[in-house]
Amino acid sequence: MDFEQRVVVNTNVQGWLASPKAGVWRKPLAREEAEQGHATSIVKYEAGASFSEHNHPLGEEILVLEGVFSDQTGDYPAGTYIRNPKGFIHAPFSTEGCTLFVKLHQFQETDSVQTRIDTNIAQWQQGQGGLEVMPLHEHKGEHVALVKWPTNEIFKPHRHFGGEEILVLSGEFKDEFGSYPAGTWLRSPHMSQHHPYVEQQTIIWVKTGHLPFDPHRNYT
Repeated sequence: MDFEQRVVVNTNVQGWLASPKAGVWRKPLAREEAEQGHATSIVKYEAGASFSEHNHPLGEEILVLEGVFSDQTGDYPAGTYIRNPKGFIHAPFSTEGCTLFVKLHQFQETDSVQTRIDTNIAQWQQGQGGLEVMPLHEHKGEHVALVKWPTNEIFKPHRHFGGEEILVLSGEFKDEFGSYPAGTWLRSPHMSQHHPYVEQQTIIWVKTGHLPFDPHRNYT
């Protein structure tokens, strides 16, 4: 929860921890309190597992990584990006089982948009250089997207105003600090800098502009 520190977690080597509901398991990445407040996790539902009805005071953001995730609004296969704002109530379950990337209690107070995007069929847009970008969400300086890196792509060195968060979905993401295979979660603080590149086609989920920082501190 120290947002001024760079964090790298290879979730492939983390063990699963039990949640309060049988058949639902978690790999915590960031957590404010045991069962409330800010949380970022990888979550696994066993086949037939479910959670009781609940809401999320500051929203819920989900990317379905494997299987099919469900609630009363529908069934969402791997590749679905979901945002449930404050006030939305659901009782999620998975008939066949699923794995999710989940962020809780992290919406801005004014962000009330509910989102369902099937990234399997959404269109890629041309980004900088050879990158392709699939925008997923934008609100007051916060941006969420999928980014597809072609083989041997090198991006310019840059800083992250408001920080950057990445989940490597496929391939292997790299920068001058190391190499990050699929399943790696990275969080870089406000005004951090790196020079990213890849050697094989790589797809990442990326969020920028959302991490808190001290406006009175000199970050140069």
